[in-house]
This record gives sequence, C-alpha cells and structure tokens, in this order.
Amino acid sequence: MMAVTSSCKDKLGMDSGKYVRYTPEQVEALERLYHECPKPSSLRRQQLIRECPILSNIEPKQIKVWFQNRRCREKQRKESSRLQAVNRKLTAMNKLLMEENDRLQKQVSQLVYENSFFRQQTQTAALPATDNNSCESVVTSGQQNLTPQRPPRDASPAGLLSLAEETLTEFLSKATGTAVEWVQMPGMKPGPDSIGIIAISHGCSGVASRACGLVGLEPTRVAEILKDRPSWFRDCRTVDVLNVMSTGTGGTIELLYMQLYAPTTLAPARDFWLMRYTSVMEDGSLVVCERSLNNTQNGPSMPPVQTFVRADILPSGYLIRPCEGGGSIIHIVDHMDLEPWSVPEVLRPLYESSTLLSQRTTMAALRHLRQISQEISHPTVTGWGRRPAALRALGQRLSKGFNEAVNGFTDEGWSMLESDGIDDVTILVNSSPSKLMGANLSYANGFPSMSSAVLCAKASMLLQNVPPSILLRFLREHRSEWADSGIDAYSAAAVKAGPCSIPVTRTGSFGGQIILPLAHTIEHEEFMEVIRLESIGHYQDDMIMPGDIFLLQLCNGVDDNAVGTCAELMFAPIDASFADDAPLLPSGFRIIPLDSKSDASSPNRTLDLASTLEVGPAGSRPTGDHSKSSGSTKSVMTIAFQFAFEIHLQENIAAMARQYVRSIISSVQRVALALSPSRIGSLPGLRSPPGTPEAHTLARWICQSYRFFFGVELLKSVSGGSESILKEIWDHLDALMCCSLKALPVFTFANEAGLDMLETTLVALQDITLEKIFDDNGRKALFSELPQIMQQGFACLQGGICLSSMGRPISYERAVAWKVLNEEEDAHCICFMFINWSFV
Repeated sequence: MMAVTSSCKDKLGMDSGKYVRYTPEQVEALERLYHECPKPSSLRRQQLIRECPILSNIEPKQIKVWFQNRRCREKQRKESSRLQAVNRKLTAMNKLLMEENDRLQKQVSQLVYENSFFRQQTQTAALPATDNNSCESVVTSGQQNLTPQRPPRDASPAGLLSLAEETLTEFLSKATGTAVEWVQMPGMKPGPDSIGIIAISHGCSGVASRACGLVGLEPTRVAEILKDRPSWFRDCRTVDVLNVMSTGTGGTIELLYMQLYAPTTLAPARDFWLMRYTSVMEDGSLVVCERSLNNTQNGPSMPPVQTFVRADILPSGYLIRPCEGGGSIIHIVDHMDLEPWSVPEVLRPLYESSTLLSQRTTMAALRHLRQISQEISHPTVTGWGRRPAALRALGQRLSKGFNEAVNGFTDEGWSMLESDGIDDVTILVNSSPSKLMGANLSYANGFPSMSSAVLCAKASMLLQNVPPSILLRFLREHRSEWADSGIDAYSAAAVKAGPCSIPVTRTGSFGGQIILPLAHTIEHEEFMEVIRLESIGHYQDDMIMPGDIFLLQLCNGVDDNAVGTCAELMFAPIDASFADDAPLLPSGFRIIPLDSKSDASSPNRTLDLASTLEVGPAGSRPTGDHSKSSGSTKSVMTIAFQFAFEIHLQENIAAMARQYVRSIISSVQRVALALSPSRIGSLPGLRSPPGTPEAHTLARWICQSYRFFFGVELLKSVSGGSESILKEIWDHLDALMCCSLKALPVFTFANEAGLDMLETTLVALQDITLEKIFDDNGRKALFSELPQIMQQGFACLQGGICLSSMGRPISYERAVAWKVLNEEEDAHCICFMFINWSFV
C-alpha cells in the first residue's frame, strides 16, 4: 500500500478516505519512470499506461497522484538527510569548541601562574644588593636562563625513533596543549560555516600558525592529501622522499628534502631537510608530524644547496581524528624559522609574519581539504565541460609556471642575460628541452609551434600606502590601462602554428576585454576565468592571428574582507582549443603586504585615477577612507612576464620585454599614486587639479538639457558659475553618467556616485559599454526606450537590476534618461540618472 502523509494529502487535494493499492510490479514500473522523469507530463503518463499493461487498471489521475507523493517523499528524505548532516556538523563543531575552551582555560591558568612567578622574580631582583656575592648571583641566574647550544642529535635508526617520539609529544602540546600562546587570527571567527578556528602565535620563536576544522573526508584520505604538499601548497617546489623506515608500533619515519619558492625576486628560496613521522594513536587518531634535521650526526644528511637558504621546521604536523557520522576533525600546526636575516631588512616582515604563514600554508591546507570534500559530495562538471580536478590542475600549472619565472633556477635551464646598465628589470632565457616540451606539441590544427626558447622579464618594487586588493582589482578590471595589445597578440601567436615575429605597431587593436567565469573555490577567495580580448580592425600582415585573443587567468586576494591581503593575478595565452595539456607560459603580478595591518580602505572607494573633477579649495577634502587610514603600510609587488621566441630574435625580444616591463612599472606607479589615500588626502602638491573646460561645458549642458525636457532644475542651486555647477554634479547623491551616441555606446563621463556604482575610474570608464551594465531583461527594456529618448528627448525607466564593471548586481529604484544638447541644440550624448541605487 502506498503511504501518503496528511501534509501531502492537504497539498494535493486528495480525498483522505481513498487509498490505492499497487502491486510490487506496478511500483517497480512507476519507479523506473520516476528515475527517468520525476515530473512526467499528461501525455507521458498516458503513454506509460499504454506501454505497461500492468498499469491498465489505474486511472491517469491516480498515477499523477502517485508521482506527486513520490516527489513529496523524495523532498522530505533530502531535507531529513540535510538536517542530519547539519546536526552532525554542529555536534562536531560543538565538541571542537569545548576542547578549544578547555585548552584556553589551561592557557589562562598557566599565564596567571607565570605572571605571579615573574612578579615575584621582579620583586626579588629589586631588593638592594648587600654585597658583591648577591650581585654575582643575580647575573649568574640571568645567564642560566640563556638557551645553550644543543649538541648534535643522533640520526641513527634508534636515534630517529627517539626523535620521532619527541617530535610527536611536542607537536601535540602545540596542537591541543599550551606549549604556544595562540591568539585568534584577526577577522577569523569560528562558526558552523567558517573555515575553522584559526590562530597565530604570540611571543614564540619563529612564525607559527594553528587551525582546527571539520572536513568531510576520512582520516586516511586527509593524511594522504596533506602529505602531497605540492598539490595544495603553491609555494612548494618539490618534496623528495629519500628514505622510509618502519617503526615497531606500525608507524613510518620518512626523511624528506623540500624546496619552497621565493615569493619575490628580492630574496632567495628556502629548503628543508626534515623527518616526517606518521603513527596511529590509541584512540584511533592519525598523526603526521615533522621537524627539521639540521643538527644531527651518525645518519643521513643533506648538504647545503646553492641559491637556497636552509630553514627550520620546528615540531609541526596534523592531528586527524575520526568524526562520528563520517568525516574528520583536524588540527594543523605550522611552525617555522625562515631565517629572516638572509633577506634585506625591508623584506623581513615577509619571513616574520605568522599571519602570512597562516594564509599561505595553514589555511591553504584546510581550504584544499574542504574543496576536495565538496567535489566528492557534490560531483559536478563546470568550466566548459571540465571537472574540478582538471581545473585545479590548470590552476596549479599557472601558479607553478609563475613561481618558476620569478625564481629562475639554474637547474631548470634559466640563465641571466647582461643588463643594459639599469638593474631594475632582470632578463632570463631558458632553451632547455624540458621547458620547451609543452611549446613544441602539435595543436588541434596539426601544425607545431616554431618557438625555440623562453624569455622572462621580471622585477620587484616596493609600494607605499596602497591596498593590494584594490590595486590588483584595478589591474584585473582595466587591462587596457597597462597592457600593450601588440604584445598580447605576440604572446598569443606563441601558442599558435607558425613563426612568431617581433611585435610592432599594427593597424588593429583590442577594444576591450570580456571576462568569462570558469571556476571558483568554496569561499570565492580564488577564481579562474578566461579573458577574451576583443579585436577591432584587421591584421593584414598576420593572417594566422585570430580575431580575438584568449587568456587563462587565475586571481586571488581581490576581496578586501578576506583574511590576509596577499593578492595574485596570473594569466597565460591559450589556444582556442583550450586543451588540458596545452602549453602555458604564465605571467602576472603578486603583491604581498610587508606588515600585519589590515587595509583600512573600503572596497567601494572610488578608484579616481584622473581626479579631474575635484575643483576649487573644496577639491582637496579628505574622504571617509582617507580619514580611516592611519600610519604607513608597505607591500612588495613582483612582476614577471614570459615570452616564447625564436632563438635568433633573442636580442630584439629582450629589448622589447625590458621596455614593456618598465612601462608596466610606470603604469603601476601612476595607479598606486592615485590609490594612495595619504598622498591624495594630505599632500598639497598632489591635490587633484581643477576640472577641465570640457568638463565645465558638459556639466552646463547636462543641467540645461534636464531643465529643457523636464521643466525643473537638476540641481538645488544654479546661481554659481560653471565650476560650482560641475562641483554640484560631482557631489550629486544619485549616479549620473553620460554615454556616447555611437553604434556601440560607451560611457564618457560619470560623477562620483556613478563611478562608485560602476566600480571604475574616469580613466577606465570609456572601456565600459552601455549594454554591459544591463542584464538581458535590462537591455531589452533599454533598447525599447532608446527610440523614445531620441525622438521625445527623454524617458523614464522602471527600477531594476544592473551590473558594475566587476559584475556585482546593483538595484535601483528608478532611472531617467535624457538627451544632452550642445549650444547648437544638437544631441551630444545621453545622460542617465540612477536614483536610490545600492549593491545587492
């Protein structure tokens, strides 16, 4: 008998006194159809009755009720499963928080004890000395507190086993005990939807980070993923397992050699000689702990490697406990001494920041585990038919290729070219077969690439008072401000068939970019996209070039609210076929903060690079963001661009690359100067210049045309001159923006509210077309009103949704549009005013 709940009966309008009995064969036939089509149409249900004789005695209406009830039960089952999963997660999180609370209570007790001890010691030391012996005893006691140089540790098999057990104890005391004073990482609050409990060290040697969280993977799978460090740690170049030894308790000891990339061209890379110990505890928890073996004897050793600085990993690792109902509770501890003495003093914060270690290592591990768990529980095909694993592999290739370019290791075939007398840009060349293996593959069209070498131009620069996220967001959204279309075309030709010529000025150009989303992580802190550079004009001298150019791009750190402010933008030209094994020559930018202060700037701050509308003495008024910024923030920006070329063109390509990177540096400096709140708001010499005469004239035309068509004034006061009119339009609360009267209308002017709404600048405003800020429905409504605007002179638009240049949805209550007439009463442009707008 089919069971029907009362709620379903009420919803479906069934007679509660009627029941329909189905035989097992009938239920089986209905279930088969349900799995094929959960909601069959009336014709499909009648067809089912005709095709299945066993259903001939059932009315179509009864079959319709069966499917309705079946969908109702399926919905209830899914909701019940979801609630059970949420309950298990909350239970595990509650257990984790209780354990964390117990640990914090122990830490508070220890701090109280230490405080009273040090207070007693201070009082004792403050007593007046009665004789020389007392003074000597004080000095001696102070010397006894100094940490003596430890003798070499025994690295024989027995010694390694003893060291492994010692490492396990020290790691557990950090993960669940009070060996390190942990403080909550700024901006990270634990909760059921958070990544976990994130903490950084306070007052310990080196840099340390700790994380606790829940992942939907079994402990053995978690350990397997975390051991494969290069798969999730982007800064890890290689991990070589040189020796494996089993212990009597079922554990394993591994001797590893690991290399990490340098994040910038101004510092050497790091390497580690370490031991990793894997064991299972009595409660079933899996532990993977490790430490460096830099001071050992009677066993294997690793001599220093040229161009690397040997750093230390203090007892660190992973505690993985099985969770009731599936999944794991994981504790991660990363504790390193990165030898900051080996880098210039200005860069030492990079190697002394526990926050940066947490962002790039500890949190990266947790995020990777959560991403894998999400992909397993909800398998999907995204990003142009690619599975998440394939997209992750592409992201890793982009990051690895960029890191290789930044570091330029000689064992990979890189060699440095002589400088041109100015050492701001470094040029490297690589013609090794391994580097060119991808570039010589045949493509879908059957023609091989003709490039025989790769050239890299790289540089690093220090930035002052510039939020990395805002700067990188500008570089991503407004490529035309710094990129050269001819060099983009040359880079794209390197992944095409046929030889590559030296980039020169061409008759064609690239008018704008279209961002095509490809994939993103769970928390949207990183996303991959395809950039299409639209071609305008024709390339008569290069017929094999396509009309558009495509770039594969990886971006992270553009969200101002994200924890950690390291920002990266990496991209590589791709062939239209976009094969998984296509050759990639990544280029891009990396911006890393040199202090732990968070950006005080708002993500909605206007990126006003031109600043031509701030007029008169009031033009230098400080904005709210400027007043929030206090002190000085520094960051280091690394730029690296790679080019495939034919070896006989090396000298010409090197000169081109050197000049190109210098032009990018100049563009970045100009953008950074405009984005620097302290510079714009406080230095009189860098205040915005007065508005141009063209801007004054346009402001007057806007107001006159509004009065002509609507019969009312746009501004409250129009008694002043052109400067005051421009000032009032600039400060108008509603978003005002003008677009040209061309076949493809583009914006030519916007006031401050308009720039905030579009999330752009006056310089980049002309890259935005009118149709790009509307969705499909908005475009249809706009195009239907355009004839009325041109004929009648104005139109009122209903409220709706539009998009900023970053793709963020914006709601507005209503909008008005009118023709802006010049002195001869000819149409100069169309002005739009969006009233009561806000980000959704």
